Amino acid sequence: MQAPPEQLGAFYLGAHYDLAKGERLDAPIIYDARDLTTHAVCVGMTGSGKTGLCIGLLEEAALDRIPALIIDPKGDLTNLLLQFPDMRPEDFQPWINVDDARRKGQTVESYAQQIAETWRNGLADWGQGAERIRLLQQTTEYTIYTPGSDAGVPINVLGSLAAPKLDFDANAEAMRERIAGTTAALLGLVGIDADPVRSREAILLSNIFEHFWRRHQDLDLAQLIMSIQNPPVRKLGVFDVDTFFPEKDRFALAMSFNNLMASPSFQSWLTGEPLDVDRLYYTPEGKPRHAIFYLAHLSDSERMFFVTLLLEALVTWMRQQTGTTSLRALLYFDEIFGFFPPVSEPPSKRPLLTLLKQARAFGLGAVLVTQNPVDIDYKGLTNAGTWFIGKLQAERDKERVVAGLKGAIADAGRTTQVDYDALINQLGSRVFLLNNVHEDEPVVFQTRWALSYLRGPLTRPQVRQLNDSRRAATPVPAVMAPPPASAPSFGVSASLGTPTPAETATVIPPPPPVTPSPVPEPVAAAPETSLPAGFSATPPMLESNVAQAYLPVVFDQDEAVRRLAERTGRTIDLQAARLVYEPGLLGVASVRYVDRRRDIDEQEERVLLGEAPSTLGNRTWEEAEALPLRVRDLSQTPPRSDKTGTVLFADVPDSANSERELRGLANDLSDWLYYNAEMPIKVHAELGIFQRPNESERNFLVRLQDEARQRRDGEIDKLEEKYQKQIDRLTDRLKKFQLEMASDEAEYESRKQQEILNIGETVFNLFMGRRSSRVVSTAASKRRMSVKAKVDIERTQQEIAEIQAEIKEIEGELAEVVEGIKKQWADVLDDLGEEKVKPRRTDVNVSLVALAWKPAWLITYNEFGTQRTTTVAAYPQPVDAEGTEKD
Repeated sequence: MQAPPEQLGAFYLGAHYDLAKGERLDAPIIYDARDLTTHAVCVGMTGSGKTGLCIGLLEEAALDRIPALIIDPKGDLTNLLLQFPDMRPEDFQPWINVDDARRKGQTVESYAQQIAETWRNGLADWGQGAERIRLLQQTTEYTIYTPGSDAGVPINVLGSLAAPKLDFDANAEAMRERIAGTTAALLGLVGIDADPVRSREAILLSNIFEHFWRRHQDLDLAQLIMSIQNPPVRKLGVFDVDTFFPEKDRFALAMSFNNLMASPSFQSWLTGEPLDVDRLYYTPEGKPRHAIFYLAHLSDSERMFFVTLLLEALVTWMRQQTGTTSLRALLYFDEIFGFFPPVSEPPSKRPLLTLLKQARAFGLGAVLVTQNPVDIDYKGLTNAGTWFIGKLQAERDKERVVAGLKGAIADAGRTTQVDYDALINQLGSRVFLLNNVHEDEPVVFQTRWALSYLRGPLTRPQVRQLNDSRRAATPVPAVMAPPPASAPSFGVSASLGTPTPAETATVIPPPPPVTPSPVPEPVAAAPETSLPAGFSATPPMLESNVAQAYLPVVFDQDEAVRRLAERTGRTIDLQAARLVYEPGLLGVASVRYVDRRRDIDEQEERVLLGEAPSTLGNRTWEEAEALPLRVRDLSQTPPRSDKTGTVLFADVPDSANSERELRGLANDLSDWLYYNAEMPIKVHAELGIFQRPNESERNFLVRLQDEARQRRDGEIDKLEEKYQKQIDRLTDRLKKFQLEMASDEAEYESRKQQEILNIGETVFNLFMGRRSSRVVSTAASKRRMSVKAKVDIERTQQEIAEIQAEIKEIEGELAEVVEGIKKQWADVLDDLGEEKVKPRRTDVNVSLVALAWKPAWLITYNEFGTQRTTTVAAYPQPVDAEGTEKD
């Protein structure tokens, strides 16, 4: 079979299937991605092929750059990471089921060879190949998250206790819904089935959450425990806290949570990636992610706890998005049995209902899957516009599914005469009934071959093995410490003015500032009676009006030795280590960037460090480096030397030891910034979108992809509306001719019958010897009318054929133009340009130029019998865009 051309927004799910003949037809099933905004339900018994169908659906979403959160209670969806474009047996071998090979009487190697061949042939049979698998790997990042375990990437659930970034008063109902869900999940984790209205535990916790979240204060489990013992609210209803919930009982509740927190097995819940939906949907580089939450290792209460927190976080994220008619993101739930029952109200049900009712407006689609159709709330699923129905064996399963499907059809305002019972009874493996409310009729189709190797559920050790191999190939970026809570005041020369560092978001996001650490005590291997040349134990004596700034020390001598070993590539035989301060030139300035056309008015603070000029003529700032510091990170006074006096100071060059020289350097800095400072912004000219000054490149790329998707779908909608008017006009004509055809055929049949009767009458008269010219004339007239009626039928048939051909031609033209639009928007990221905003002369303000004291570790070590001395800078180094220090 020939696969359809790759198109954004068009999911290749399989091919039409003829149930009567039991064979696949050469007509692909193309599913419009936007139809998923009205959600989808997939049901089928074990062996129906629903896992293959759904993995194929998720693969198509990944190719379309649609991010997804995938809840995987059994471990089937981990197969999405088993993508082997080269189809080599050795790629498949680590993941095949050894028991399957044994049952077939084959070695593991020969069975892997067979599987590789099967997959290669299966993909070829559906018009797919290695290039499609590689495209899948390039467009989407796959990550397996394992809550409560470090087999995959662990999730820190305490992030879900942080205050949502929403105004409480403006979103009070939504915030209280999230509080209710979070509270129920937490209580369920300690074995308390709490009614949100009647349970005093739920009421107390809800009030605690509301107290902190109203003030935009985050909670953690330790703070929650303390707040249970000493609630921040004094009254609950009309009663005081101690009457409503006595202190002894509150202590018991607090102990339950404390036992949970103290349990070694719970520690893995407190580390890992935060439960941040935006970060789960996209990587730091803006690449769409399919985040698979592997839950097979969790107990029922732990699953309910995590799923509820995840769904509540997703609802909050959804409400922060702008409206769209395009598919923005997916939630895929592989088995909703137990999470969406028809009668009971587990904590997970309310956020699921909220998503089904409201997510469409925000472009968030939900795909819910189950092999247990009986215990599902089908009334809640009437919001689902797409139903994938596979093979079902139990009659009650069929009855419930058909009832739910008909409810969804009725809710969409449609009627149907399709005998769904008969269709479902004929379904086989990998054959599904697709009912889409956006299409006229249901279709039966066979699912395409999955690009991923469908090995079956992975065990936790296999997940660890898979994640370790991927982690080894992905370097972890360095993370720097956050800025200090407070900073020392900094005095500067009066002639340069008092610095006013900009606290607004910077245009080019600087690396995070580093917390200054106290000066570590150096350790010498042996006492020294003399100091190194060019150094003294006391700071040089300078004029009082010379501004000086001491950079913070960010690591001790052990770290310095480690870095030196890394730099030299060998073990360091340490002889002595001293902390020394060397002179440099520090410039602090604020630069304002204004672009009225784009409504940009941003200010950034720059902290530049250069070498102290060796001559009076050398006043260039071209070689200066931007430091990840603010003025508050600097110190005005020198550090205290330790008792051995090993904190040393280098000499200061004459070109930087007076206030007059520093003033000249400040003027040079102002000129240099005016001519060289610039704010680069990424611009997409066709979309008219630019990167906002406080917007990271990742968020800009995510926004750009969303906008491009909406523009693409908007263009297609306008085009389809235009062509639909032509098709509707032709359809009206077609219906008119079809009615005329029916009338002509009836007229022709009537004329034929009259002609036959007339012929019979004529023959009878001749037989009886009666001759009449009137009879002959009447027969001829009847004949002419019959011929005329037949000609009318043929003319009407020709008109109908021409209209049908015209409709087909218009539909073909529409499909061709739509394909062109999709191709046009497929490579939207390739059309990015960059423009620069320059400051005006008055937009540059130099607030400080000072003699900088740069801390470094002076290390003496033995190398092959030779004593060597070198320095390792101990102050925050410039970092690149990934947050790693530059060499």
